[in-house]
Amino acid sequence: MFDVAVFGSLFLTLFVIMDPPGITPIFLALTAGRPAKVQRRMAFQAVCVAGGVIVLFGLIGQQILDYLHVSMPALMIAGGLLLLLIALDLLTGKNDEPQQTKDVNVALVPLGMPLLAGPGAIVSVILAVQKADSTPAQVSVWAAILAVHVVLWLVMRYSLLIIRVIKDGGVVLVTRLAGMMLSAIAVQQIINGVTQVIQGS
Repeated sequence: MFDVAVFGSLFLTLFVIMDPPGITPIFLALTAGRPAKVQRRMAFQAVCVAGGVIVLFGLIGQQILDYLHVSMPALMIAGGLLLLLIALDLLTGKNDEPQQTKDVNVALVPLGMPLLAGPGAIVSVILAVQKADSTPAQVSVWAAILAVHVVLWLVMRYSLLIIRVIKDGGVVLVTRLAGMMLSAIAVQQIINGVTQVIQGS
């Protein structure tokens, strides 16, 4: 009742796309200045939001996109633009002002969606669910999704130990680094979307 090949393939695909190691500096930057207890809760919330979005699109994703007349490239470009706006805030230091972000739950946006549950992960899950034509394959697909989200939670949860080492100055450096990485991810996502539009025309 379990297909190891399907599990391994989807797990590796989602691991590369959702990138648990790469999310660490972005998570630390977006949650900087908050109590450790709040940061741990936000790590859990981000994974829950991402998991909820992935499960939703895995079950009825194609129907949702068809109903809204939204193409995959459009989803990619929109997600890329949203990430780019957040990246610019990180790079320019606007997020350093506590009053601006104190009441904003970054676990929902941008961490949960579209950073973790982005267009790439959504498309991969939709395709994997469609290709899973047996019960073992279906079980393996959902097991892989669960496993990736457990890894994401563990990485973000224990990345908080880094803050104790790098202190405030290190947090600022990590924030700028995260902004640069996030802007690159955003631009690449936009390029991928535009490329698919051109190829499809």
